[in-house]
Amino acid sequence: MAMLPKTKDDDPMNYRIPLLAFASLLLPPFGTPANADDKAAPLVIGETFTIDSKILNEKRRINVYMPPGYPESSDLRVPVLYMPDGGMAEDFLHVAGLVQVSVGNGTMRPFLLVGIENTQRRHDLTGPTENENDKKIAPKVGGSEVFRKFIRDELMPQVKRRYRTTAETAIVGESLAGLFAIETFLVDPDLFDTYIALDPSLWWNNQKLVNGAGQQLISWPKLNKTVYFVSSEEKENAKIMQRFAETLAKNALPGIHWHYEKMPEEKHSTIYHPAALRAFRELFKPMSK
Repeated sequence: MAMLPKTKDDDPMNYRIPLLAFASLLLPPFGTPANADDKAAPLVIGETFTIDSKILNEKRRINVYMPPGYPESSDLRVPVLYMPDGGMAEDFLHVAGLVQVSVGNGTMRPFLLVGIENTQRRHDLTGPTENENDKKIAPKVGGSEVFRKFIRDELMPQVKRRYRTTAETAIVGESLAGLFAIETFLVDPDLFDTYIALDPSLWWNNQKLVNGAGQQLISWPKLNKTVYFVSSEEKENAKIMQRFAETLAKNALPGIHWHYEKMPEEKHSTIYHPAALRAFRELFKPMSK
């Protein structure tokens, strides 16, 4: 069984870092003396707001990165890329950097990036489990259905109201967030158009998602969806993903576009950045003129 990543802390207090970030950490250029009269200004990379969620019964912080050209335009509309683990102390900053660079160098279409900051990560991103070891990872697990309802009924309407967006949506997540992406693809495929799962924790609940995937897929009406998933050097989890790929090959309807990428040169702790870059270039490449 793949081990849970140790890079993300479930304590919400560790994530309360403002999106107007780190002005006090900026230093003058090398060789330039600091001037006592110079005042540091906030280093702004996006916007942040909170939702007083009735579904989750708590406040949730949402961090937003707008692609180049969007703030200056009055009519530009862009698709939305949602990401769990979207706090400033989580994965938001480096994914925003990928979007910025990729849009800037013409390898990705502009997307609005919406990061959902965690409070109880291991609760929100997991479904129910019958495995006793799974249940030990947090005081409460199995909240993914409610978390999906929050995204659908509270977060998405807020994003549509606040920003100029198209109807296209995507989700990207790694580890448990990747598990959430695959689970959503299987149980609520209409929520997003594109699902990106990086080293997803498909071992959860004795691999029940993968075991039941074939029946789920053949029960769908005709859909036009994309799922992209990647495995790291962790061999046991890679075997599970290979089974999932085989299930897709056998049971997915023609409208389901899928791709499985093996990245054995990456560890679970290093896979997000290089795998997301590949996925964005492959799935979100600019439209041909």
